[in-house]
Amino acid sequence: MAQSQAKLINRRAMLLSSAAAVGVAGLRLTDGAATPVLTPSPTVAPLRPAAGAVVSLEAAERTMALPCFGGKSLPLWTFDEASVFPIVRVPRGQALEVAIKNSLPRADEHITLHWHGLRIPNAQDGVAYLTQAPIMPGATGRYAFTPPETGTFFFHTHCNSVDHFGRGLVGALIVDGDEAQASDADLVLMMKDWRLDAGKSFLPFTTDEGAAKAGTAGTVRSINGVTNPVYAVPASGNIRVRLLNVDPARISEIGLEDADGAIIAVDGNGCTPIELGTWRLGPAGRLDILMRAPKAGQVAQLVDYFSAEPVVLARFLAEGPEVRHDAFTPAPLLTMPFKVADRSAAEHLDFTFSATATGSAVAATAAAGGDALAIGKLCLSKRTFWAINKQPWSSVDHSDLGPPLASLKVGRSYIFELKNVTPNAHPIHIHGHTFEIITSNLRDLPSVRADTILLLPKERIEVALVADNPGRWMFHCHILEHQETGMMGYVTVT
Repeated sequence: MAQSQAKLINRRAMLLSSAAAVGVAGLRLTDGAATPVLTPSPTVAPLRPAAGAVVSLEAAERTMALPCFGGKSLPLWTFDEASVFPIVRVPRGQALEVAIKNSLPRADEHITLHWHGLRIPNAQDGVAYLTQAPIMPGATGRYAFTPPETGTFFFHTHCNSVDHFGRGLVGALIVDGDEAQASDADLVLMMKDWRLDAGKSFLPFTTDEGAAKAGTAGTVRSINGVTNPVYAVPASGNIRVRLLNVDPARISEIGLEDADGAIIAVDGNGCTPIELGTWRLGPAGRLDILMRAPKAGQVAQLVDYFSAEPVVLARFLAEGPEVRHDAFTPAPLLTMPFKVADRSAAEHLDFTFSATATGSAVAATAAAGGDALAIGKLCLSKRTFWAINKQPWSSVDHSDLGPPLASLKVGRSYIFELKNVTPNAHPIHIHGHTFEIITSNLRDLPSVRADTILLLPKERIEVALVADNPGRWMFHCHILEHQETGMMGYVTVT
């Protein structure tokens, strides 16, 4: 999650020769193929409810052909008939009411909606049995709350999550009102892999090897359902790029090429602008990047450097007259009224993230090339590969809660020491609260606020929080196979 030095590879000549050529109207030639310039992406649908209006969603199977599928239609699970990734957008201070109907095709497939990163009342958090009764097939559930802070968030179900994410059941929530200086464009980019075989049919969404190690990787990368999309942006403009990692497993090292950029928010929380070299972004993490677009006809690109070969995630084609002529000086976002932990009086709590004996054995077998049995449907699996404080989450469907990992008192400050004793990274997410990052034994971490902390192998990170939101709150790894095979629990705030 830390900022690191940029590992920039200059591909300007290749980009200019490929992306600057004009094809038919609305198309640009990139890498020798006609690629649509997307403003916005046709796979997302912004929903801007008026005050007092109800947002209606329906979780259902819909056969769709995304651009990244190469013309193949697949039975996706989505929240909205008009798009794959709905984007609910409201101004700060406006109440939000959502009605969600469960029309999923399986008879036993209950759902809830978790509002990832939002510090809302516990009854609205959306975890079956922990905070509410599940929404059964054919039934409709309702959520009503006022988002307390601005930022970039998302929503998803919270059981059988690998299957649901794998089929596309996720949406974004944007709460506007944090810009002291308005940006010239605002793009919401949802990064997700798809597990497809050579014939573009779904592969199993989980494997034993993936669940016991780093997660089961996808085979087709996409932004908003498009591989390497090209977005038209105003030349020399300040472009706000909201990048959400909604993949079940992928960790990326995010950077920009051929454009200046700064991180202005982490997990939706505004921060002092940080010059973007690269940034380690795990599943469920979000980055708001302010980018100064290049001059007209030139292309900037968003890149993942985590792989052996850098991967271009998206490109930004500058068009029109230059809208800015000043030096790029990103303005900080407006500060939200978070309570700051009193570190001198904080109680220290340790949380150790480890593998179980079963998980270690499965990982060793997989590493040696041995066969393992398939896990099956995740939220219905009693097999546990991971644990927090030696306590694996073994609930069949969230209904067997077990004891809390910790009991916190309302209004008190706490320092959590998060210890990863495994050889795999774990993005650790807490519901209903945000962390103030203090220190790491491996990296120089900036003092930002986050709700999802990427723990590297053998890393120890200290974070501070104020337990100011009463209820029972999930605390888990957001590599979804890890979550559903043991690395999950909850804390109470009373």
